Amino acid sequence: MRSLKDAQLGAFTFFASALPHDVCGSNGLPLTPNSIKILGRFQILKTITHPRLCQYVDISRGKHERLIVVAEHYENCLSIFQKPENAPSAEKVLQIAYEVLEGLEFMNKNGLVHRALGPNNVLMDCKGNVKLAKFGLYHMTDHGADVDFPIGYPSYLAPEVIAQGSFHPSDPSRDEAPLPSGPKSDVWSLGILLFELCAGRRLLQNIDISERLKFILTLGCMDDIVTVLAEEHGCLDTIKVNLMPTPAELLQDPVFNSISCHYTPFQKPVSLFSSSLRCAHLVLPDDISDLCKDNDEDYLSERAIDEVYHLWCLAGGDLEKELTNQEIIQSKPPISTLPNFVLEDGETFGQGRDRSFLLDDTTVTLSLCQLRNRLKDVAREAYYPLLEDEQSSLPQSNSSNELSAAVTLPLIIRERDTEYQLIRIILFDRLLKAYPYKKTLVWKEARVDIPPLVRGLAWAGLLGIEGDIQAKYEGIDKDTPIPTDRQIEVDIPRCHQYDELLSSPQGHIKFRRVLKAWVVSHPDLVYWQGQSFSYTRWWSSLAYACMSAFIPKYLYNFFLKDNSHVIQEYLTVFSQMIAFHDPELSNHLNEIGFIPDLYAIPWFLTMFTHVFPLHKIFHLWDTLLLGNSSFPFCIGVAILQQLRDRLLANGFNECILLFSDLPEIDIERCVRESISLFCWTPKSATYRQHAQPPKVAGDNGFAKTSTYYSSDYQDMPKTDLSREPLSLVDLKAEVSPRISAEDLIDLCELSLSGSSKRNKTGKPKIVAVDIRTAEDFNRGHISGSINIPFNTTFGPENEVVQCPAAGGLQSYRGRVIVVISHNMKSAAMFAAHLVKMSFPRVCNLDGGINKLKPTGLLTVPSPQI
Repeated sequence: MRSLKDAQLGAFTFFASALPHDVCGSNGLPLTPNSIKILGRFQILKTITHPRLCQYVDISRGKHERLIVVAEHYENCLSIFQKPENAPSAEKVLQIAYEVLEGLEFMNKNGLVHRALGPNNVLMDCKGNVKLAKFGLYHMTDHGADVDFPIGYPSYLAPEVIAQGSFHPSDPSRDEAPLPSGPKSDVWSLGILLFELCAGRRLLQNIDISERLKFILTLGCMDDIVTVLAEEHGCLDTIKVNLMPTPAELLQDPVFNSISCHYTPFQKPVSLFSSSLRCAHLVLPDDISDLCKDNDEDYLSERAIDEVYHLWCLAGGDLEKELTNQEIIQSKPPISTLPNFVLEDGETFGQGRDRSFLLDDTTVTLSLCQLRNRLKDVAREAYYPLLEDEQSSLPQSNSSNELSAAVTLPLIIRERDTEYQLIRIILFDRLLKAYPYKKTLVWKEARVDIPPLVRGLAWAGLLGIEGDIQAKYEGIDKDTPIPTDRQIEVDIPRCHQYDELLSSPQGHIKFRRVLKAWVVSHPDLVYWQGQSFSYTRWWSSLAYACMSAFIPKYLYNFFLKDNSHVIQEYLTVFSQMIAFHDPELSNHLNEIGFIPDLYAIPWFLTMFTHVFPLHKIFHLWDTLLLGNSSFPFCIGVAILQQLRDRLLANGFNECILLFSDLPEIDIERCVRESISLFCWTPKSATYRQHAQPPKVAGDNGFAKTSTYYSSDYQDMPKTDLSREPLSLVDLKAEVSPRISAEDLIDLCELSLSGSSKRNKTGKPKIVAVDIRTAEDFNRGHISGSINIPFNTTFGPENEVVQCPAAGGLQSYRGRVIVVISHNMKSAAMFAAHLVKMSFPRVCNLDGGINKLKPTGLLTVPSPQI
């Protein structure tokens, strides 16, 4: 997206054709509104960038099928040359012709035809260069089929276009739609425009257009129409349409030899994820200080057009209000919208045809005054932030201090704060442009928050996407039918269809191709119903790349044809996490038989996108992508804890009903609590043998950092102190999770470094409970551990004979309790009893005391004298 510079933001509006309310499609569902179809087709237009085309920015959908389009805009157009004093020179006409053809050629390469060329849609920037406007109207309306007005101006339409007449799908007199216009139709329109520039007047300005069209549309053959137009323009020779050149052919005409040498061929900007160098053509001035001499520089105009529009909306911009102020949108009292009725004598009463549903191509300039006033106190240094640590030594401006205060505000407020979003967007823009070199800083800033405008690219950065993803995606066969096609076809229309983009036909097509590309490129995996919920807003090559990185990290082997062992291990670990963090809730759910198998499979299979609406998923995934593969467990526990009171007060049937229509969840609280739960969970407690194997050096995948928050236990080098895999039967038999000897040594401060692992109260976060006999305990134990022999707690038949809390364990409630024994069955039984007594954060030492004997870290008490 190019910068705003001297351009303006313009908006125009039109109505899509309304569909009958009582008609359904072949699938029995209501027909997709035409406005939704247009919105879906519009998305590709935002990606088309060329110096001769006005950049499309956004489209919004209002009431009664109204659509408002926002695009780059300029006040001047070809109409300025119609005045005698502004008559263009021959060189200027040649320049205009060449630049229009440049824009048309680029459109044709992208499968587009303008079809609405006219003097008002050929704009001129401050340097007098051509900018074609409204070039996407023909495409987004499905060649005019989704609107009630013709695309194009009659005075400039090509003869073959007029011959086709108007078409609407609901018209019973037309069996099939005419063929779409081709590139040559724009050449005719350009010819009329150039002729007018040379003649200095509008060719048809004195002719009654309605009468002319009425006559032309009654003619039955192309030759007659061409003859009529040829006579009107003083040319009696019949024009051969098929011999008319295309824009690409015209650009090679010798007439342009004198000016073509002054134009540099357009090079498409290199995308963030590409094999090409993004700065290969960067040219800097000899003196870098020349870039900063102008103290009155308009820094906002240097930002991308979509950024400026996003900030304009945050600063109170309202499209409908702007159009209403210019009387483009006019409200009518209900009495004035009554239909016509006719009396017996033929007298007609009521309203004529409502022309508001026809096209008014007026473009309203959006004022940026309110936005500029809002940002007037932002220091100019904020537009060029430093990315290294030395920025902390710089003097702080008022805006910087305000930014620091804004970080403490709720996320939803920060996302609506204009100044805060400006600074965050600029910072992320610079970091992402330096990706992957600045990958670590992307992670650091994403832990604060991610600006909604750059969320897609930021997520891709967090997933470690690199390389030429477009070439890889295009190399996958997405067209050959496969057995999964039917399931994908059925599943997609059920995926967040309240979202306008996802419910559009183009959204369905893009979504289907991404899912199919993943299925085809992963022959060892299969598509499972509901999988589409996980990938709602990423499109095409980037969507495929993100999906290919996301699934191995969080859903490794979830989509095997037989995934029962993977799912069961995952749910068992989740059940242990519930017992670890909330034993009272775990006890209740187990007593009523409400196990995770009944509610949690859709959570993890879709990473909660089946549970929450999109606006909540965005905030949840902002944090999820920062965590490792075990972080979803903590999110699941955080959800249960928000429903804790209702779950504890209800039985099995009520819990089933509760989860069939999940109550409102405070997502910011969920994220905050899941982070706290994660920090209290030892890394090895969530170990799964079916998780993603460790990546080899140089593997292009999930970004590694040295932080405890993001590192994955599975990726750590395995030693004799690492946790050993358990069979599913043995794993299910244990209520509490196991932790590795490495974690115990680290958390008990037994490392040689002597690093402190204390919480905010100053007390250690962990207590080791050795349940061996007193004799074994005295032969060697962990420093600081307490001894509660198993045989003093349980009898010969494993019945409880004494409460462990009586041994002073009650004072350690709230810390991580690690049960140590030489017998894992005894340790599991002891831990299960502590959970039954509602002791939180109980776990077992994997391998028992035998894992620690070779370390030399066991303490032998000194003999008493």
